[in-house]
Amino acid sequence: MPDQLFPYQKLFEFTKAIFQKIGCSNEHAETAARSLVSADCRGIDSHGVARLTGYIRLWEVKRVNATPEIKIIHETPSTAVVDGDSGLGLVVAPYAMRVAINKAKQVGTGWVSVQNSNHFGIAAQHAMLALDHDMIGIAMTNASSLVAPTFSIDKMLGTNPICVAAPAGKEPPFVADLATTTAANGKLEILQRKNSPAPNGWIQDKDGNPSNDPHELKKGGALLPLGGDREHGSHKGYALGAIVDIFSALLSGANYAPWVPPFPAYVPIPSQQPGKGIGHFFGAMRIDAFRPTDEFKNHMDHWIQGFRNAKTIPGEERVLVPGDPEREVEIERMRMGIPIGDVVAKDLKKLAEKFEILF
Repeated sequence: MPDQLFPYQKLFEFTKAIFQKIGCSNEHAETAARSLVSADCRGIDSHGVARLTGYIRLWEVKRVNATPEIKIIHETPSTAVVDGDSGLGLVVAPYAMRVAINKAKQVGTGWVSVQNSNHFGIAAQHAMLALDHDMIGIAMTNASSLVAPTFSIDKMLGTNPICVAAPAGKEPPFVADLATTTAANGKLEILQRKNSPAPNGWIQDKDGNPSNDPHELKKGGALLPLGGDREHGSHKGYALGAIVDIFSALLSGANYAPWVPPFPAYVPIPSQQPGKGIGHFFGAMRIDAFRPTDEFKNHMDHWIQGFRNAKTIPGEERVLVPGDPEREVEIERMRMGIPIGDVVAKDLKKLAEKFEILF
């Protein structure tokens, strides 16, 4: 069955209404809906409305607080630690990013680590908030342990994404948003819905052998760090994931390594948690704290154009700059509609019936 196309506004209003039904304020519901649907707009279907049911299940088992008192619990002129009060990461993250931006306005850069939060959607949505202020934005988060470090069968890290967004002048901004694994878990979920095999280098079985089974995690297997194996640089992906864990959790007092709470509500929270909730990290760097903004943007344009004009391998159309694919998908989906698969559409309809909302 082909995907159904939904206008952005319909998905946004529906998602907002669901968040309001669980008790979110109008402001928080709007923020959460915008954060979530932005993933679908940018083509990151694994982190969009397909996860809405997952957030509601977390609320139902009292792991998400729909009315959090988000607050700064420690700060200096350029740094802060934010406690998310178990709120939706979709709401906590923009709050923390705004704290980083406001600090950067005052002293040049702002750095915020977050504890006691939940899954925050796509990192780009938060890092890109800095672009309107002529700042470079940085966003990262740790996540539940699905990833085995190089040479291990134990799951010790999450997919732990990193995003860096930098403004340009005439060119679109540079936006690099990537998991520190070869593929995010959401990509496996998409393959499961399509009954398709996983590519080589994505996962290993419970004994550490390569696997193409997208259901492998349910059988004790693990995702692989970026690179897949040692010969292809998995130790570098492992190191990047570890850095995210340190910045997001060890700095803030959130849970880390295998103690990070899992996203599926039915999976028990690890015992003897050393911290609070999931951790995030955000940075905002004012361009004019380093050099005149116009000069930087002109050089960014020149830099980007250099990559766009780079000679391609025979058979390839062009060289992409980070952010190009997502921006192009967003333009198309805002015009034509957002495709929603049959399985996700059925989940959304069940939510609509549950909360007595039209869909």
